[in-house]
Amino acid sequence: MNWRGQPLVSHDGLVNLIGATRTETGLRVKAALDKKKYPKGIKVPDADMKSIKLKTHNFHGEWNYTLEP
Repeated sequence: MNWRGQPLVSHDGLVNLIGATRTETGLRVKAALDKKKYPKGIKVPDADMKSIKLKTHNFHGEWNYTLEP
């Protein structure tokens, strides 16, 4: 796997690539690796999932969306 033509061989490399992201208007991205352990297999109830207000974007709405209050 690679990103922007660079191989993804470590977590640090990936975090550095994300952290190097800039927009044309000067927005900078901060990235850090979270090494905490999280429990697996937690089921979110269907009612909770249905209550989440997602606004999908026109371009690849399955990936790009906004969580609304």
